[in-house]
Amino acid sequence: MKIASKSTAFVVLATAAGVLHAQQPAAIAALEEVVVTAQKRETALQDTPIAMDVLSSESLANRQAISLGSLTDGAIPSLRVAPFVGRSSALNLSIRGIGASMDSNQPARDSGVGVYVDGVFLGRAQGLGVAMLDVERIEVLKGPQGTLFGRNSEGGAVSIVTKAPSGDLRVDARVGMSNFDGRSGVVHVDLPKMGDLSIKIDGLVNERDGSTVNNAAGTTDFNSWNKRGIRVAAKWQPADGLDLLYAYDDSRDETTPYHAQLLVAGPFASPLQRAGASLDRQDVSILGADQPESIGKTSGHTLVLDWAIRDGLALRSISSYRELEQSQLDQGLIDAISTFAPNRPFARLSAANVGQHQSSQEFQLIGDTANLEYVVGAFYFEETANDDAQTPQLNLWNATGTAYTKNPATTPLDLSRVTIDRASKANAESLGIFGQATWTPAQMERLHLTVGGRYTKDSKDGRLFIVNGAPTTFAFDSSWSRTDPMVTVAWDFSEEVMGYAKWATGYRAGGANSRSLSYRAFDPEEVEATELGLKSQFLDGRMRLNVALYDATIKDKQMDFFFPLVIGGSQRTVADTTNATTEGESRGAEVEILAMPIENLTLGLNYSLIKADPLFAPNPYVAGNPLTRVLPLYAPENAGSASIDYVMPLGGARLKFHLSGSWADGAYTSEVEQTLTDSSVIVNSRISIVDLAMPSSDATVELSLWARNLLDEEHLFYKSVSSSLGTYGIFNEPRTYGIEARLRFGGGR
Repeated sequence: MKIASKSTAFVVLATAAGVLHAQQPAAIAALEEVVVTAQKRETALQDTPIAMDVLSSESLANRQAISLGSLTDGAIPSLRVAPFVGRSSALNLSIRGIGASMDSNQPARDSGVGVYVDGVFLGRAQGLGVAMLDVERIEVLKGPQGTLFGRNSEGGAVSIVTKAPSGDLRVDARVGMSNFDGRSGVVHVDLPKMGDLSIKIDGLVNERDGSTVNNAAGTTDFNSWNKRGIRVAAKWQPADGLDLLYAYDDSRDETTPYHAQLLVAGPFASPLQRAGASLDRQDVSILGADQPESIGKTSGHTLVLDWAIRDGLALRSISSYRELEQSQLDQGLIDAISTFAPNRPFARLSAANVGQHQSSQEFQLIGDTANLEYVVGAFYFEETANDDAQTPQLNLWNATGTAYTKNPATTPLDLSRVTIDRASKANAESLGIFGQATWTPAQMERLHLTVGGRYTKDSKDGRLFIVNGAPTTFAFDSSWSRTDPMVTVAWDFSEEVMGYAKWATGYRAGGANSRSLSYRAFDPEEVEATELGLKSQFLDGRMRLNVALYDATIKDKQMDFFFPLVIGGSQRTVADTTNATTEGESRGAEVEILAMPIENLTLGLNYSLIKADPLFAPNPYVAGNPLTRVLPLYAPENAGSASIDYVMPLGGARLKFHLSGSWADGAYTSEVEQTLTDSSVIVNSRISIVDLAMPSSDATVELSLWARNLLDEEHLFYKSVSSSLGTYGIFNEPRTYGIEARLRFGGGR
């Protein structure tokens, strides 16, 4: 292990926690216990030997987080969330510097961080930007989760848990306004129980104009959105110990991409681009062209059965079917990649469409005896996905590059008359059988030994119909099988201090690259990780200290190589994926502190250190395929977050203050380009008056003021340097702020 002092540090931390516990003063209050389901059963966070962070519904509201894309602010330091080259409809996720790839935005490609909603795995990167519907909490599990969560969870897993029907009459409604002409409305309705049936309805609308003006009249600005969604859940309890929960959700996500700003003009830039290039964030693009809205439609059915067979034995079944349609219409790179040639077309619109449907079934048998807790199960997943892409040029240069007009060949824009550059279709099937057991010896109740494993059989096949505008007969058909084990040893130093050591593996499924000139299959990527952790609470439950040290080895990393081509005056990019021939490592440390030093004041601090090494992979575009250095993606060496929450009585109501900040070093957004993004500091805030009683009613009102990026800090979260195009990048969002009113009655939420 590269961190030679892990065991020493572990003993020191455990001893320090014990000393603090021994010196605890009289209790003022206690931190609220957090319950998680990371081990397929409800357990207390502090008793669960897994490095993980949890964002509650209140934490999400404090940060005005409306989707997973809102977590780009770094609220969880070791989790990095970034849009796919500016497209907020598809997200790149990494945990501890593992899991992201430059282009997982394809039918036969997978991410290395699994995303789950109520236990249902979401198979595509597209659709992850939709608005979240009444989330109870988000659990972020760090490190390989190959045993209980399976494939594509080599970096970790993000598990989103929504609020189930309560059976009590409850209404929770919110309306809000923000700058950039933002408007939002959310309603959650729990209907009173009717016999054995409870029903809950959630709906939302959240829309906003763009934060960067598109310098073309009559078109949409950059970085706008219109998110809408509805969810209906019904819980049937026909007998004691038997619950059936059915849920249907339907979301629509209309977005435009972030604007990639030209920072330093390259040699092929026009006079307009040279004059407009700037190292500071610009409110208006240099060039302008039509920017249609990308439209994402996601929907799904979920059926969860929970049956308490007898005391200590339960069966759970999770059945799901989901559909996804996502158009990706991207003109956000217009300033960055438009090159000048007299009287030639430019303003390439990257127009892509992805369609997918998936079905999954999981069975879990969960049991416990006096000394043994266990879960065994089986999982089946299948999906079919397809994509196509077109690149029409919407503008036309004049002879000197000092002006331009719309390209008559593509005006008005009709994609049905535009050549398809690439098209593919892929099918995937996965079967998993898993089990995990924790043994606590009767003679040594402080010791907890957990052993688990999962066998997985993956099959994938695909067909590449078109590449670079030409028909092809390329196809692949591959299968892989593997076993992922896990061993954890945990020790209770006291009722409040627990330490653990964990060894586990996980992997990302193989596949093929739909931008490829060969469409050959590549193999799975795998991670083997060792972790030492400490979870403790002391001072009468008013302070928590959790620490994790880890060392992960990455094998057969899937590496993307890109090669630009110019065909018929249009630039297109081909790509291929190979498996690295050397191993890489990601090692580091995480510290989480949560404290309530005085009544009504809560302080939080979260820190992540990542030391990720490069590795080497064969380059298919260089003669002889020499090895190329591969850099870790989205792995800032230092990242952290801090928060302050204070509640003050205000008559019969309460005044709540929230202030949170996050910071991070720069990171690589390309696996081969030696360019770091900027370091960043983001501050969010919220002030609320809550529990304002309505006259002659049990309803309460809440009024809030909020701000994201309160200090209007500027940093580049994406950056690229090209000898021909120049230097360009994507800035973080400017300051956004707004007001919100909330009405609640019935049952309290």
